[in-house]
Amino acid sequence: MKLHLPVISVYTVPTDAPEADGTLAWNATTVVIAEVTAGDVTGTGWTYGPVAVGDFLRDHLAALVEGRGALDIPAAHDAMCRAVRNAGRPGIAACAISALDIALWDLKARILELPLARLLGACRERVPVYGSGGFTTYQDTHLAAQLNGWVHGQHIPRVKIKIGEDWGRAVERDVARVQAAREVIGAGAELYVDANGAYTRKQAVRVGQALTEYGVGWFEEPVSSDDLTGLRLVRDTVPCDVAAGEYGYDLPYFARMIAAGAVDCLQIDATRCGGLTEFLRAAALAQAHGLDVSAHCAPHAHAAASAALPNLRHVEWFHDHVRIEDMFFAGVLDPTGGTIAPTQGLGHGLTLRAEEVEQYRVA
Repeated sequence: MKLHLPVISVYTVPTDAPEADGTLAWNATTVVIAEVTAGDVTGTGWTYGPVAVGDFLRDHLAALVEGRGALDIPAAHDAMCRAVRNAGRPGIAACAISALDIALWDLKARILELPLARLLGACRERVPVYGSGGFTTYQDTHLAAQLNGWVHGQHIPRVKIKIGEDWGRAVERDVARVQAAREVIGAGAELYVDANGAYTRKQAVRVGQALTEYGVGWFEEPVSSDDLTGLRLVRDTVPCDVAAGEYGYDLPYFARMIAAGAVDCLQIDATRCGGLTEFLRAAALAQAHGLDVSAHCAPHAHAAASAALPNLRHVEWFHDHVRIEDMFFAGVLDPTGGTIAPTQGLGHGLTLRAEEVEQYRVA
């Protein structure tokens, strides 16, 4: 079966409240969706990024896959990666490749009439998730309500909040919010923090040591993920695990981070790194070096492939993306109990609600 020209659509959805982390603030999220068809079967993939990702897909990548064999994903993936040499792969190009690659994997599983997790080969029936949000713009009552919903409502036993407010200029409030989070979730739930690279090296060490009192077990991007020496310093100094990797746009990025000894757990984002093709390769690279991996954001894009990973720690159940994926797709997963089961249905199991979300379409 041969691939038809992919169809690209772009949507922008306002957030349900003002949101910010340590280094960025936003009030809307844009999702770029790629649909690719062979015969009468369609696969769907997506990424989160600017409208320019959709333009790049239409102008530079869509024609590259048209006419190729629908089952030969490595050939299509390689062609896309080669084609962006002069444009530069990191950023917009990588996100575009990712959306189309995810669509191709969904399509292949549907053609073969299999759940994607079965096509890839599952090593677990249920995939652990952690609730993720806790934006620095949230007041204490909002933060408490969100954490309560995950831990005591849905019984998700691990959660993450943002710290590093205003590029690390509000450390006292950061620590106070962590203390408040611990009080809400109780002693039995795991508590994670994400500074989004807001701190300097020694500042991150001091904050990491202060977080020990509240049982924080995961310190994400304590310094910039480009500062591999700084990540290693923090990793070697604080008791909690250090995590990074969400800005990996190709396999060499992950190789450098691993070689530097920068993380205890490698984060991988299939909607950025080159789709599920590169997601699986990066996870295998991490496993070869004795590291766990965690899927970053876009939980439904990662669910099936995560079930195939023996070294998976968990999938990020990120507030913004969970909300959008629930709005945009039928067939979303239920995280109650702290796990999801992505082994049902065909492909990744989701169906785009095109008519219902047309109001958000911008391209």
